[in-house]
Parts: sequence; structure tokens; C-alpha cells
Amino acid sequence: MKRIFFGLTFLVCFYTSSNAQTEGLEIGDITPDIDLPDSKGNEVSLSSLRGSVILVDFWASWCGPCLKEQPELIKLYQNYPKNFSIYGVSLDSKKALWLGAMAKLKQPWTQVSDLKLWNSPVVVNYKIQAIPFNLLIDKNGIILAKNIHGEKLNELVKTLVENK
Repeated sequence: MKRIFFGLTFLVCFYTSSNAQTEGLEIGDITPDIDLPDSKGNEVSLSSLRGSVILVDFWASWCGPCLKEQPELIKLYQNYPKNFSIYGVSLDSKKALWLGAMAKLKQPWTQVSDLKLWNSPVVVNYKIQAIPFNLLIDKNGIILAKNIHGEKLNELVKTLVENK
């Protein structure tokens, strides 16, 4: 009887561990953590926002398409003050330009940057080749969508937040 019990326990553990989610960049993966300084120099990790749906938005003050999409992100953020967060990751290299763009755009969400532009480890870890780029992740850090913008983003966030 003990052999059967231990055999079944082993099979359950093996099956569970072989199907565990992994950290990665594909839909269904757990998002790799990001831990960068905010505009005041305080380290803010992406994982600290878990518990809500999060849009990880990679952008920069010099990126025209990024700036063009910010008003829509502000509306989205304001429409769902609970259960939705944005974690902005700037690929700027000059703090004054980054801070100026944040002030001009009046972005109310968490903004971080190491001011290393394309040399940032985050760019390498997330395999970013162009911006704007984003990831939509659930309350557990699991990637739900990649590079989603406009109405598709609005509808998906609405569905996720309202069904929470």
C-alpha cells in the first residue's frame, strides 16, 4: 500500500512540476520582473503591482508613436481606477527629457527608467526591438497579450477588469 501511495505521489508531483508555468515572454508565461528607479530614484518592481491587471508600457520621450498613444492610455487608466495599473518603462537616456515628457503628458501611473536607452538590461531581457511595445498581464503576472493597442487594448482591459 505504501508503494502505491508513494508511486502516486511521485506521479502527481512529476506531472505538476512538468506543467508549471515558466518565466518568459510568450503569452501564458509569467512576466520576468523589472526593478528600476522611478523619477525620484526609488526602485519600483513590476511585481509590486501584482493583484491588478497591468499594462507594461515601453516608451520614450523621443518616440512619436509612443507620445501619440499616451492620451488613449490616460483615458484607459482613468476609466478603470481599480484593478488596473500601468507600469511605464522609459527608454530615454536623458532624465530631463523623460521628466519633461511625463509632466507634459500628465501620466499618473508608475514610471521607471534606468536611462540607458537601448543598452538597458530590460531591453535585452524583454527582447525589445521597437517601441511602443507593451504587455498586458493578469493579477498573477501572466502575460495575456503582447503589443496590443487602440480599441483592442481598450476592449480587453474592459473585459478583464469588469469580470474581476
